[in-house]
Amino acid sequence: MSLETGRIAHAFRALKHRNFRLFAAGQLVSLSGTWMQQVALGWLVYRLTSSPFLLGLLTFAALFPVLVVSPFAGVWADRVSRYRVVIATQVLAMVQAFALAALVFTDSVHIGYLIALAAFLGCVNGTEVAARQSFLVEMVEGTNDLPSAIALNSSIFNASRLIGPSIAGGLVAWIGEGWVFFWNGISYLAVLAALLAMRVAPTPRRADPAEPVLHTLAAGLRYAFGFVPIRNVLLLLMGTSLVGYPYIALLPVFARDVLGGDARTLGFLFASGGLGAVTGVLALATRPSARGLGRIIAAAVGVVGLSLIGFGLVRNLAGALALAFVAGGAMMVHLAGSNTLLQTVVDDDKRGRIMSLFAMAHMGMVPLGALVAGAAAHRFGAPTTVLVGGGLCLALTALFVRGLPALRAHIRPVYVRLGILTEEGPVGVPELRE
Repeated sequence: MSLETGRIAHAFRALKHRNFRLFAAGQLVSLSGTWMQQVALGWLVYRLTSSPFLLGLLTFAALFPVLVVSPFAGVWADRVSRYRVVIATQVLAMVQAFALAALVFTDSVHIGYLIALAAFLGCVNGTEVAARQSFLVEMVEGTNDLPSAIALNSSIFNASRLIGPSIAGGLVAWIGEGWVFFWNGISYLAVLAALLAMRVAPTPRRADPAEPVLHTLAAGLRYAFGFVPIRNVLLLLMGTSLVGYPYIALLPVFARDVLGGDARTLGFLFASGGLGAVTGVLALATRPSARGLGRIIAAAVGVVGLSLIGFGLVRNLAGALALAFVAGGAMMVHLAGSNTLLQTVVDDDKRGRIMSLFAMAHMGMVPLGALVAGAAAHRFGAPTTVLVGGGLCLALTALFVRGLPALRAHIRPVYVRLGILTEEGPVGVPELRE
């Protein structure tokens, strides 16, 4: 087997597990519908209000509940069946999509209703994300194939980001937002069917259900912020999610007011970012282990900063699409790399709580950033807001790089214990040596 062929096969090794194959197929359909809904909802709000601030408020309402709910959801995920939590949250998300469709079909749309339903979905997602991310290790029956599962899960998320917005832009222009919401509701049937078809072995309780929730949560926080690799990765993710990632909430402004386009232009911008994200995360999936991820994470955030500065300066569609591609790729390498590093080094009995902190650091900070970005765009313009965010990402990269020596020193003993490193050096991957 050649080196290149071995790396490609290594990237897809999680697909040998039946449960993961089922999950991946269902997610591809369901997440395409989710991205369709995000495009349609953003366009609906901006069409009705022409307000960048309300776009930011919508994103805030959709994601801020993650900041509140996910810490407790992480404790729950360490105490109960993660599989059942994932099923329940998919059902609730389907209900939310049908409720949005009903509002449009009955001509009852009001911005207050839209924000309330976005907040409801945020609570659902805050519960689901910790359970789903923690459940990945059960779907691939251990940590050996976990990096592949994380990368492929991210690839599916972004392949759907490529497919969904491309379809949504045309559908919104053709038949309106209501049908997009309706088809998103239908798409959840695919992932529910996949989940119900899985064969999931009973798992032992990972945390004492008799221990007070706040005590269990506090133990997880002490563990996370007392271990340098987890702490530094989470802090970088929090900062980047606050100042860089909220540019996505302003894409409707760029599509209509900066680039002079329509809903199709917005779909193209989302799709280009999705294509970049798929490309970036598949490249990450070919890596044989988590070694060197600290440097890759730092480089990815630096590229995010540079691409956002360019996006703030560009005034033509071709340039915007190219920069959205680069930004999407760098953002997903950052997210998937951070996820892989965290899940590789975390103790399994704390996995749910650490993944809830991962959700907080990303999904919890984005809404705060979106709210600030919406207000700043209203005052100073969307291009200036995005440009400043890119500069702040570069500053965060510099701070993270300064801490890389300490991160390596603390992570090396963990890698030796896991067999990723020996005392003498790195362990090779057998299939890549053939």
